[in-house]
Amino acid sequence: MMTSQEYKSKLHEMVIKFPGTTDFWNDSCSIKELKEAVDQGAVGATSNPVIVGDVLKKEMPEWVGRIDQLIKENPEASEIDITWKVNEEMAAKAAKLLEPAFAQYKGKKGRLSIQTNPKNYRDPKALVEQAVHFNTLAPNMQVKIPVTKAGVAAIEEATYQGVSVNATVCFTVPQAIAVAEAVERGLNRRESEKNSIAEMAPVCTIMVGRLDDWLKVVANKENIITDPACLEWAGVAVMKKAYKVYKDRRYRTRLLAAAHRNYFHWAEFMGADMVITITAQWQKRFNASDVEVKSRIYNPIDQRAIDELYKKFKDFKRAYDEDGLKVEEFDSFGPTARTLRGFIKGYEDLMGMIRDRMIPDPDK
Repeated sequence: MMTSQEYKSKLHEMVIKFPGTTDFWNDSCSIKELKEAVDQGAVGATSNPVIVGDVLKKEMPEWVGRIDQLIKENPEASEIDITWKVNEEMAAKAAKLLEPAFAQYKGKKGRLSIQTNPKNYRDPKALVEQAVHFNTLAPNMQVKIPVTKAGVAAIEEATYQGVSVNATVCFTVPQAIAVAEAVERGLNRRESEKNSIAEMAPVCTIMVGRLDDWLKVVANKENIITDPACLEWAGVAVMKKAYKVYKDRRYRTRLLAAAHRNYFHWAEFMGADMVITITAQWQKRFNASDVEVKSRIYNPIDQRAIDELYKKFKDFKRAYDEDGLKVEEFDSFGPTARTLRGFIKGYEDLMGMIRDRMIPDPDK
């Protein structure tokens, strides 16, 4: 057993202290960042249009030649086509770095998540078709599908077709349950036809910080006065409740905590059989902090905070109660609408960057 002096970092200490349980992913597909994260024990990484755009902004000199080559080699391709080719190549390149972990853990870890087109959030057929295609890009791909009404149907079908999904745009216990049930249906269908599920590794992301963000927006919009400290615990409370439900029901999907706004959003989940995806910035903060690496997953949330949120915010009640939202209500839930709009804008901004290479602005 390593001594504290032998840990490379606090992240590395977390990985060593909770082997096989609390996994750490790099919340980006940047090769530079991923190499550093893997060195500290990361066994996964993620991408989406916003992340890909951010990587290009920081690493464009490393990609501009390849983008121009793709444009030249595909003279009839639209900016949409080239955007997705760049997205796919960036994901596949990052996935290569995770293949050793993928092999070591026999498919259960070492995956790169790539997101389906956020504009297809209402079209289950389009989501499934893209998910199945993405699954061919590398042996260790994991495909993000939003937890909308159409997305739930797509998650079941993609799982049935052998895709390891990462359910995204999810903020609530009802959404997390809908994902787990959809995955179970997909896995059961595969098993009934004697198709292997041995190396499949479905996860359901709960964007804990985005629920906190939304309740703060609601407080301002509706002039709600509340203890501001309570608003920092909403996403954590939802995640801990969802985790208990998952364990009690023995779902074969793992939870993943994302969208950190404060250190509770990773520290409170240590010791869980869960994935924590952490940005490079938060990795640096964690490693430089005095936060003790210890299990907190079963530490209860202050009941006063839950009571305050439950009483004053109907959207917390909808997020926290197992039956707080119907599947038909997922698309219109505040955090869902905000996040989908943000992802779609990120996708459009990414296309704009590709457009600037295809049709340079003559006025610049």
